Amino acid sequence: MIVVLVVAAGAGWESAALAQLGTHRDIVVLKRCVDVDDLLASASAGQAEVAVVGLDAPGLDVAAVDHLRAHGVRPVAVVGADSWDAGRLRASRIGIVALVADTDLAALPAVVTTPEVPADTVVPPPVGADVDSSVVADAPTAPPEGARVVAVWGPAGAPGRTTVAAAIAAELARRRHRTILVDADPYGGTVAQQLGIMDEVSGLLAAGRLATSGDLAERFFSVQRGVDAHLSVVTGLPRADRWVELRPGAIEHVLETAREHGQVVVDTGFSLEDDPGQDYGSRPSRNQLTLGSLECADEVVVVGTADPVGLSRLARGLVDLRELTGGAPVRVVVNRMRATLGWSEKDIAGMVGGFARLSGLHFLPDDRAVVDRALVAGRTLVETGDSPLVRAVASLVDALVGPAGAPGAAASLRPRRGGRARPR
Repeated sequence: MIVVLVVAAGAGWESAALAQLGTHRDIVVLKRCVDVDDLLASASAGQAEVAVVGLDAPGLDVAAVDHLRAHGVRPVAVVGADSWDAGRLRASRIGIVALVADTDLAALPAVVTTPEVPADTVVPPPVGADVDSSVVADAPTAPPEGARVVAVWGPAGAPGRTTVAAAIAAELARRRHRTILVDADPYGGTVAQQLGIMDEVSGLLAAGRLATSGDLAERFFSVQRGVDAHLSVVTGLPRADRWVELRPGAIEHVLETAREHGQVVVDTGFSLEDDPGQDYGSRPSRNQLTLGSLECADEVVVVGTADPVGLSRLARGLVDLRELTGGAPVRVVVNRMRATLGWSEKDIAGMVGGFARLSGLHFLPDDRAVVDRALVAGRTLVETGDSPLVRAVASLVDALVGPAGAPGAAASLRPRRGGRARPR
């Protein structure tokens, strides 16, 4: 027998939902709650197992969902079919994974009586509704064995670190790898803005607090924001000055935890200076987010631009990077490659190759139209359709994890474990 609480906040679907739940022999509606506060108080009594909630109910947020789960109550959200995509995104932000469209309440009893699984349990609206049903119907695969952390770093000058990191993560997700993109730029992350995620709470700061309290492993789902069935994002700092809120070892803990859930791509800052941060006592240096990410990385992707200034910065950066990667392979991506520079790929390979031992050198063509289209739409490069730039990103990911569907691809996913202790 499943005991259910319902809070609809006056929504028109409430009567139909109660009727559907009341006819199921294995469901008992314990209480119709007047608001979220009433719901949380009722959940605290420990008698209910499921809460059917209106997604737009005032006060329904991450803290409320966490309170429900802490008392053994699984939330199931009813979402308006006319705002399905926006509702699904908001649900993922606050940690609700089971959704039902308000136009298909006949499916509600089945969702209520089905145990929650890590993947989204969603019942999309009927055919004809204005949603991309291929997104909501595609369940994610389990994390591949031997998932890794790939750190994307690059020197000052905006060489395209965030764009490349998001593109790598999106391509991994397109290949059905469970992927977490972490924004760890201590100077103010832009992953959320690039992907059109309107996030009220920083995933990174929330993860840092959970790491400090020892609850990160259990509640890691709550700091991620879903992009699609395979890709989620831990959003970065909302303001550059908030890096002081992250304690020493926090980013290492976050990345190690993320690795247990899937492939991890982390977007880092540019500076490698190790400032002791004396003004903040025991606080880490500002660049500890970047340095800690590089220390945890199983492979480092270094992004530089193809112009003379960018290549000069890239060369100096590779020298500075030598002692910070802990033996992790270093792969260089030369971004915005264009014929007008008068250099061939062979010429640039000769310039870069002498500064570090590289596991690979890759070139991404300069395609401002594709990048602008993705940026304005709040999408990744992979979502813009076929282009030479997208094919170059796919080739880069082939080198990182093996060609899609190749028999030996899984072997290339083995993480580098030696010489690195898990942060306490």
